[in-house]
Amino acid sequence: QVQLVESGGGSVQAGGSLRLSCAASEYIYRSNYCMGWFRQAPGKQREAVATIHTSGGGTYYTDSVKGRFTISQDGAKSTVYLQMNSLVPEDTAMYYCAARYGLICKKDPTSFGYWGQGTQVTVSS
Repeated sequence: QVQLVESGGGSVQAGGSLRLSCAASEYIYRSNYCMGWFRQAPGKQREAVATIHTSGGGTYYTDSVKGRFTISQDGAKSTVYLQMNSLVPEDTAMYYCAARYGLICKKDPTSFGYWGQGTQVTVSS
């Protein structure tokens, strides 16, 4: 049983910021999971935005968000965050929190077995 619940999405103007939160089942942070944020816009493929491992390790960011987005986590709260700054309309998408059991983080969405319900992010010009 893995539960992932995203929150923090909304509508903002270009240049604005949002902080997404993913509340995860407590046991996730007592084991080894890769936590990831993915996004999918209508008509486009789902892509990895950022990943981080529950045990600590290197982070991954897709090129389009480097320098603007930051993934972080709070093990005590079993929560992973995505701070999104300098948002642009191209960031508009449904954002999903996902978890992959294992020692290694990967960026392909098919390798993640657990998903949250998603939270919508809309950036207007």
